[in-house]
Amino acid sequence: MRRVAPLLCAKCGGKMRVIAFITDFSVVDRIINHLKLTFVASKPPPPRIAYQEVLMAAEAPAEYFL
Repeated sequence: MRRVAPLLCAKCGGKMRVIAFITDFSVVDRIINHLKLTFVASKPPPPRIAYQEVLMAAEAPAEYFL
């Protein structure tokens, strides 16, 4: 099994870093269409409310840190 380092450039081996996350599905669709790629999700994205609840739960302080 070959390991892949997602933050290393495949061409030059230089370090890459994440500079943004795209969370608006319509923007992702426009990028995919512009690149003439095909993409079919294995399952639909969670409802926006569920996504916000997950983010709020992740930001809530844990009891053991108080």
